[in-house]
This record gives sequence, C-alpha cells and structure tokens, in this order.
Amino acid sequence: MFKQLIKQYRLFLIASIATIILYLINREVGLRAIGMTTYSFKEMFTVLPPVFLLLGLLDVWVPRELMITFMGEKAGIKGILLAFFLGSAAAGPLYGAFPVAAVLMKKGARFSNVMIFIGAWSTTKIPMFLFEMASLGKTFAFTRLLVDKPGIIIIALLIERLMKKEEIENIYINASKM
Repeated sequence: MFKQLIKQYRLFLIASIATIILYLINREVGLRAIGMTTYSFKEMFTVLPPVFLLLGLLDVWVPRELMITFMGEKAGIKGILLAFFLGSAAAGPLYGAFPVAAVLMKKGARFSNVMIFIGAWSTTKIPMFLFEMASLGKTFAFTRLLVDKPGIIIIALLIERLMKKEEIENIYINASKM
C-alpha cells in the first residue's frame, strides 16, 4: 500500500523535493516558489468546491436522454451551439472545465462537442471578451472571436476524426469512473 501511494503521488513528491532543494540552494527563489504554490492551492480550493457542487446538480438534475438530445451524436448544430454557450458562460480557470467535461461525457455528449466546450471555456469566455474589448479594443476582440470560433470547431472535429474509436471509448470509460 505504501509503494502504491508513492507511485500515485510521485510527481507531487518529486516537485516537493525539488522545491526543498531549490530553497536550500537559493532561499529567495525557494520562498517565491513556495509562495506561488501556496497561492495556487488556495485558488484551486476556492474554485473546485463550487464546480463540484454544480457538477453534482448537473449529474442529478439533467437526464442522460436530454443530454444526448442536445449534445449527443445526432445533435448537430444545436450541440455545437450549446457547447459554445456552456463554455463561454463558464467562470473560473481551465482546470475547472475538465470535471464538467467528464460529466458531459457520462451523460452522452458527443466527443467533438466536449472538445468544443473545453475550447470555448479556454478562449471565448464572456468576461475575457469584455476585458479585451475594454483594454484592446472592439476590433481586436471581435476579430479574435471570429477566428477562434471556427478554429475551435475545426480542431474539435479533427481530433474526433483522427482519434481511433477505441481511444475515444477509453476516454469515455475513464470519465464514467469519475
């Protein structure tokens, strides 16, 4: 059991040991690394509980058949639009998108729609768009949005088409175990 824990958390242990060595070599840099790590953990623990609460509600309240209808294999354009809406309306860092994507997969969403959701979460969030309009100008913000949306769709469809069916099925199996 101890060996299994070490194997499971080996990256965390390696990073911790590296941080300790960094601290011993250069105290100032080591303290900054520890400070950034602490900040990241605090941020993560403030974001993840609400995400998991919403995921629980999504899992219980939205029937699988409804998700298949709106985001499944035969959803077509409405699945793409819903994936964009969900991703763009989301708040929080990108790591919050992956548990949501897992629930979408468990509920029967098409793989490309899940990829569109993740792409929208990462690049087309409404607060980010509003910030870009205010700080970089409307022309930049709208141009970036007009380039990103077709790019996300093309990439999602390419990923779905280029991946083997078995690979996609394994991803769905892993998502259902979460």
